[in-house]
This record gives sequence, structure tokens and C-alpha cells, in this order.
Amino acid sequence: MKNFLFSFLVVLSVAAFANEENGQNINGSTFRKQGFRVMTYNIHHCNPPSAGDKIDVEAIAKVIHAEKPDFVALQEVDVNTERSGKGKNQAQQLAELTGMQFYFSKAIDHQGGEYGVAVLSRFPVLDSVKYSLPIHADKPEENRTIAAITVMLPSRQKMIFASTHLGLKEANRLLQAETIISHFGKTALPMILAGDFNAVPESPVMAVFNPYFASSCSDCKPTIPVENPSKTIDFILYKKGNKLKSLGTRVMDEKYASDHLPVVADFVFE
Repeated sequence: MKNFLFSFLVVLSVAAFANEENGQNINGSTFRKQGFRVMTYNIHHCNPPSAGDKIDVEAIAKVIHAEKPDFVALQEVDVNTERSGKGKNQAQQLAELTGMQFYFSKAIDHQGGEYGVAVLSRFPVLDSVKYSLPIHADKPEENRTIAAITVMLPSRQKMIFASTHLGLKEANRLLQAETIISHFGKTALPMILAGDFNAVPESPVMAVFNPYFASSCSDCKPTIPVENPSKTIDFILYKKGNKLKSLGTRVMDEKYASDHLPVVADFVFE
């Protein structure tokens, strides 16, 4: 009996070690070595909606840390603003709290600082680029941007990872989607594009991406509002034709930290 218990405990220990080393994907199966996890999160400048004017960077970091993603696309990021703290770079703070590298792209000037999107990466960043996304002159609203990095995966595969936040007006979103395709539609590298698209899956805006990018989910769950979510506008897209495969997508049930629910997806190269 003792030998049986000892053997059983050894098996459990080995299994636990294997899971820790290889990681588990969203569907419960073990990652292959080339697998990686992606999160997209509109962080509402780290201001929990139920907490008044409080800035809680640690709450966002806790959400990220719980999923241990390799890449994070962030939207609504403050840098050096009055409301979030002069001298505070939220992208840098989150990178430090999660042990990742960061790249920030300004969309607008705000309260003496900057406001935009960012990316976090666990893997070495080889290159970074930001593009302004246009708006129609007769449909003014906040400027928008995209932040993109080229990284080297442990398998030595290069890949582009990008974060964006499209406009509130559909005409502007269509123009912005077309601009993103003009920059990245013909790239030969594998690519993940994630963010707040302010558009639902069946919209004309998402149709612009369809010839070039696939969604990580076929039945994407709602991401806003955080209480009784009813609308899907946050997506993780991946470039077609590069042997990338989505293993599963999940919308996290995280109601405190932001006004959007975070989305997580696992990928491998086939």
C-alpha cells in the first residue's frame, strides 16, 4: 500500500511539473513548445469604474498575471497624465509588475501627458513601429493609433504583435481598418492583431479584416459591459496563411478592474 501511494504521489508530482513547465491551454491540453498565449484588455486607464477616481494599476497587473500571457494588447493607457499621476507611465508600470517588455503608442495628448495603446511581450523585441490611424475631416473624434512590435519566439520564429483601438464612428473605423490592412495586409511574417475594435463580429468593419486575418474565436463571447455583457467588440485576430492555429479563446469574468472584460487566446504553429 505504501509503495502504491508513493508511486501515485510521484506520478502527481511529475504531472504537476510537466503542466508548470509546458503550460496548459484554455481547453486544458498541454502546449507544445511553440505555443503562446495572448491577451487583449481595454484597461480604462487603470481606473476601476466602481472606484471613483481611483487609479489601480495593481488590479490590472493582477488580472494579467493570473493568465500568464506571453503578449498583451492594451488600450486606453495613460502616460504622465494628471488623472493617473504625473511621471507615471502605465505601460511601463504594468511591464514591471508582470515581468514583461513594453511599447507604447500615443493616440492623443491628454491632461499634460499622453493617452493611447501599448503592447507587452515576454519575448525579445526586435523592432517596434507605430502608425496613426486616420479620421474623416467631416467626422471628427479622438485620433487613433496602432502599436506593433516584431518579436523572436523561443522557436526562433519571428512574429508581429500589434494593439489597436478603433474609432467610435463607423466611417472612421472603416478607414482605420483599411489603413491597418495597407500597412500589414501583405506582411510575410505571422502576425497577431488584437484590441478594441468598437465593432461587432458581423460588422462591415470586421469584414475589412476577413480576407487577411482570422478571428481566434468563431463564436466570440461579449466583452462589454462587465455586468451582464451583451456586446462583442474586443478581438484577437491572426494573419491567415502562416500556419498559426488558435487553440481556444476565453473571455475572463473580471468585473472590477476595468469597464471591458479581458480576452485570452492560445496559439501554436502547426
